Amino acid sequence: MELKKMVGYKAAEFVEEGMVVGLGTGSTAYYMVEALGKRIKEEGLTITGVTTSSRTSEHAQSVGIPLKDIDEVEKIDVTIDGADEISADYQGIKGGGGALLFEKIVASYSDKVIWIVDESKLVDKLGAFPLPVEVVSFGSGQLLRLFEKKGYRPTLRTDEDGQTYQTDSGNYIIDLEMNEITNPHQLGEWLDGLTGVVEHGLFLDCVHTVIVGYEDGPEVKDVR
Repeated sequence: MELKKMVGYKAAEFVEEGMVVGLGTGSTAYYMVEALGKRIKEEGLTITGVTTSSRTSEHAQSVGIPLKDIDEVEKIDVTIDGADEISADYQGIKGGGGALLFEKIVASYSDKVIWIVDESKLVDKLGAFPLPVEVVSFGSGQLLRLFEKKGYRPTLRTDEDGQTYQTDSGNYIIDLEMNEITNPHQLGEWLDGLTGVVEHGLFLDCVHTVIVGYEDGPEVKDVR
């Protein structure tokens, strides 16, 4: 079984009867959603899903997971999502799939956050993976120039047709080539203070459990 599928199915075991579950976005989260659909069909599991993207909504509905909007639930019991990078101190970069804003909103209203990754996503320090920054379209060129002056080698994300990529909220994404982020908290605070920045892909101090796929099986790491 490939590593992504392995950890996706392992993560589904953490979901219990009656839970409200945040459903992440991406190739690893895809298998978690698939596994939950199987549990609903085979075990009669009753849960409510809150999704982090239109893609996940379509997939969840196709496998029989009942859904509610984030504003229709009081809180979320557990959110299970992938990550693009996880540092040695369990900070993360997310947003490679373009769903960082919705992912961070759902995570912030969750009692527990679980990240599911294969071992290739583990790094000493964040930064090798480009840092996504979601911005409004108006003034996005100004932010590109600002990031360029900072030496962050920004790129405005495009889709497969070469058009400017738009998130589910209609925003743009600027990817920053940082190489190594020495102080993610300081960088996150700076990005939060920039007018026109909607959200960034630094997910800091928010994960409780990380499930890592290794060739010899999944390993569950309790962070806090």
